[in-house]
Amino acid sequence: MSEVTARGSCLCGGVRYQVTGPVQDVTACHCTQCRKQSGHYWASSGAADGDFELLSEEGLKWYRASDSAIRGFCATCGSALFWKKNEQDRISFSAGSLDEHPGVTLAKHIFTDDKGDYYTLEPKE
Repeated sequence: MSEVTARGSCLCGGVRYQVTGPVQDVTACHCTQCRKQSGHYWASSGAADGDFELLSEEGLKWYRASDSAIRGFCATCGSALFWKKNEQDRISFSAGSLDEHPGVTLAKHIFTDDKGDYYTLEPKE
């Protein structure tokens, strides 16, 4: 049996998951869809499908946000949890949904040209 490297859940605990393999560093996505779903930018980590397991799916709903991806959320508490690109063997999950710190750090920002005009990003030196 593989060792659990990360666990996470929604706010109410109805949707719970675990990862038993490498957990990727966090990506901050500033695209319009991610901002609308999360209320700001979407900060997510991820893992290979084979290392990801749903422990509880109570309230889990999937929404086809585009032709290329689906988004998972808890219909009970409203937590935005997952993003999954079609035909990709990886799943992204909200960094904020992690129950403990699995040693990941913020690695990059993407779609920064789409970011909201109410905040700035500090340039990397």
